[in-house]
Amino acid sequence: MSDKKTIALIAHDNKKAELVEWAMFRKSELEKYNLCGTGTTSRRVSEATGLDVHGFLSGPLGGDQQIGAHLAEGKIDAVIFFCDPLTALPHDPDVRALLRIAVVYDVPIATNRATADCVLAAGIDLGFKN
Repeated sequence: MSDKKTIALIAHDNKKAELVEWAMFRKSELEKYNLCGTGTTSRRVSEATGLDVHGFLSGPLGGDQQIGAHLAEGKIDAVIFFCDPLTALPHDPDVRALLRIAVVYDVPIATNRATADCVLAAGIDLGFKN
């Protein structure tokens, strides 16, 4: 098992390109972490950056719940989730459950570029809370 911390990468459809762009810009920092993410997001980030990103199911097909389970088990140390607040989502209860579990287990969760930069900077400089 790696001693590296693990970051989950998730993005709603209208935010995937923005997350990929952010990951390309932050590639050198992200290389220091184990990465995972929901289906299409993990594939797109991996293809664009060359980073190894473990893919779970697509969010609406259970990927959000898989990541939530890993959060509860202490296997994910931070979540970068570029969400789209302007689009109604049929799997909104799954998204809310994921956000709730991150709060319950005191796991940093970033929902946009600005907070993603803060989480990444804090992880590098201070270490994530376990």
